[in-house]
Amino acid sequence: MGATIVIPERLVSEARRRGIEIEDFVLAALAKALKLDPRELASARLEPAEKALHEAEGYIARGDPVQASEKLYRAVEECIKALAEALGGEAVEEAERRGKWYTWLLGKAARQLAERLGEDRVRLAWSQAYEVHVWGFHEAKYSVEDVKPALPLARWLLEYAKKIIGQSGHAAAGRDDN
Repeated sequence: MGATIVIPERLVSEARRRGIEIEDFVLAALAKALKLDPRELASARLEPAEKALHEAEGYIARGDPVQASEKLYRAVEECIKALAEALGGEAVEEAERRGKWYTWLLGKAARQLAERLGEDRVRLAWSQAYEVHVWGFHEAKYSVEDVKPALPLARWLLEYAKKIIGQSGHAAAGRDDN
């Protein structure tokens, strides 16, 4: 599932201090160096999304709502980025201009994607993931029982993103009732 790259802690600390998300930075740099089209980058984002969702399920099974919340959020975040990058739009353009995805841009992208695709579950998945992230991870107020109901929508979003991104040519707008 991916390679491990060792980055000196000094650089990791400095990047974090400056608000740089290392994985996003590396993905963008590789995409640029490899001259990947947006659909290829979007497809690559689904691998860490799938891994994070699997980890979230494991943390729920082990009774750890804090880590489950963080991993569930990460899975949905990557799906939103992937869909936005595959389909384009003003949120992805703004993220490129600013050099990173801010949380508010992810929310904007989720709303734009839901409207463009005619699928409100995209927006709902983002909303649930963000709620779980805040109350389950940052505030540590949610139990496993509070986090668990967000899993089915996160699973659906991952499968939906795979379907949309995997389509040949331009992603077709349309409703998927799976």
